[in-house]
Amino acid sequence: MKYVIRILLFIVLAFIAYGYYVKNTVGEEGNKWVGIGVLISALVLMPVFLWHRYKNKKLEDYMFKFDKKNTENTENQ
Repeated sequence: MKYVIRILLFIVLAFIAYGYYVKNTVGEEGNKWVGIGVLISALVLMPVFLWHRYKNKKLEDYMFKFDKKNTENTENQ
């Protein structure tokens, strides 16, 4: 999975770099390539990365736990 994430990151960076290159040489055509790179990073790379990082973790350890008893004490003070 590490290699898939690295390959996706390389593809995203290649799209963005190519887009800026085309934008500086040809014109407005480069905006399309930069946009494709950003969309791939937001809709594909980020969910795959988050899934890979948290797949074997207990998410309860990272969440706030609000007990009714604790919230009553803080409201009365």
